Amino acid sequence: MDYEEAKEKIVSGLQKKKSKTKFYFNDLAKMLGLKPRVAKKLISQMVQEEVLEYWSSGSTSMYGLKGAGKQAHAEHED
Repeated sequence: MDYEEAKEKIVSGLQKKKSKTKFYFNDLAKMLGLKPRVAKKLISQMVQEEVLEYWSSGSTSMYGLKGAGKQAHAEHED
């Protein structure tokens, strides 16, 4: 699976799930159908290109589409 195919799969998969905006790494790896090591490289590249955003509470790490969800809206309020 190349990067563009993986990006398309993740973005369309996350857009279909309207009830959630943040996902665990394992959720994204399952969407791709890849082993964690291979999926990590693709997901990290998506974060670097700002397709996805990384979120951490300190004990939990999650990923979501850039600009989606309550957290993103709250950060941009003035």
